[in-house]
Amino acid sequence: MWQITKRVVLFLVSVATLLLAVASSTRAQAGITTIKGSLPDGATYLIEVPANWNGTLFLYSHGYVVPGSNNPAQDVGDPATRFFMLSSGYALAGSSYATTGWAIHEALPDQIAVLDVFKKMVGHPKRTIAWGHSLGGIITAGLIQRHPERFDAALPMCGVLSGGVATWNTALDAVFAFKTLLAPGTGLQLVNITNPLANLDLAEVVLAEAQATPQGRARIALAGALGDLPGWFAPLSPEPAPTDFAGQETNQFLWDQQVDFPFAFAFRAELEFRAEGNVSWNTGVDYRRQLDRSIGRDQVRALYQQAGLDLDADLKILNETARISADPEAVRYLERNIIFDGEIHIPVLTLHTTGDGLVVVQNESAYKQVVDEAGNEEFLRRTFVARAGHCAFTPAETIAAVQKLLNRLDTGRWHEVEASDLNNAAAALGPAFNIFGTSQGVVPVPPAYVEFDPSRYLRPFDAPAKDCDRGFPCGDPFLHFNQH
Repeated sequence: MWQITKRVVLFLVSVATLLLAVASSTRAQAGITTIKGSLPDGATYLIEVPANWNGTLFLYSHGYVVPGSNNPAQDVGDPATRFFMLSSGYALAGSSYATTGWAIHEALPDQIAVLDVFKKMVGHPKRTIAWGHSLGGIITAGLIQRHPERFDAALPMCGVLSGGVATWNTALDAVFAFKTLLAPGTGLQLVNITNPLANLDLAEVVLAEAQATPQGRARIALAGALGDLPGWFAPLSPEPAPTDFAGQETNQFLWDQQVDFPFAFAFRAELEFRAEGNVSWNTGVDYRRQLDRSIGRDQVRALYQQAGLDLDADLKILNETARISADPEAVRYLERNIIFDGEIHIPVLTLHTTGDGLVVVQNESAYKQVVDEAGNEEFLRRTFVARAGHCAFTPAETIAAVQKLLNRLDTGRWHEVEASDLNNAAAALGPAFNIFGTSQGVVPVPPAYVEFDPSRYLRPFDAPAKDCDRGFPCGDPFLHFNQH
């Protein structure tokens, strides 16, 4: 298990640009007051306040930590951004959360506790802004939903903004197709995982064998399409051409092998333990319809034709295979940790890469939909970076988003949130911040904001969607395929 854990840890670290070892960003900064401590539940916290504090506090929520891994408190995503924020007079704070894994249940109160510590030991901020990466993005959105009175704005980055239920339902769709078409009768466990290590090892063996044949590659692409998996993996590589279907599949294989399968076939067990049961279902899902709505439909059709496979026959198999039902109480746990109701009344700016294969960019569509349905679209703006990778932003791109959000607070209205303006702002920060960490070291990277409108999320599930007027039975809404 260590090799799998190490691989995913390194991935999560690198995509958050924590490998940026730039002298100007990591040298000691004068006049910084650092406060560390522990909360009653065992979580640790970190607070940094510059001597020229301007009254604004940024509360950072960190991303997923592999169960059993080191879990220090974090108050910012990367050292270059830390240097900029503290130099500019902003205070930073954040906690470790009391546990690892899908730690939303602990993270929400722990982060609020850090605000209480800050108020007691430093003072009352004039403005408090929530921000965070990945799982920290869903925590950020959860904080402003649960505690709107404590925040003035929010910046969820690469966030799981479809909510917990939709995210794990989508993951189930992909692995259901994978097992049904490539690993029937193998004993591969999709839910109620009893031995995460053995389960993941089996999935990896099946994946490698499938990748060796045209038929296997076509079916890998189909499974990926049911989760809108992008065909672009390496952050600094060019995106495969729209018709380079083989190249796209190779990248999808890498997403599965390096990142997604450990979550789907191993780390899922940690969530099931928390929730005391299976949190996901695919009863009522029409996989033919899902493919038609997917960004990967053309790729799948082309690869099936090249492999001499009958796509209709495989879709028929998927639609006729026995489905998986969820455990009601486990679903309710995941609803609490957390789904969204769209009730935002402070400025929220989101940031996402277009080629994210762990938290797909369609998460932004799910969040926008529920915010729009609640009538709060005036508060939300979305930004996108044309790059592969999860949370694969440069410090300059992050800072440009921060500046845009602060401008909204200062002026009381959104000025045009355009990619060209954000790119200009990022470029103006200079070479020290337009950088990206790789395994070979830090390299210069130009800003890559882009105008982008992601497709709709394939398996939306949010708080309003549970209402009876959605057309689902009021007694057991979680047992049915929820489609807006």
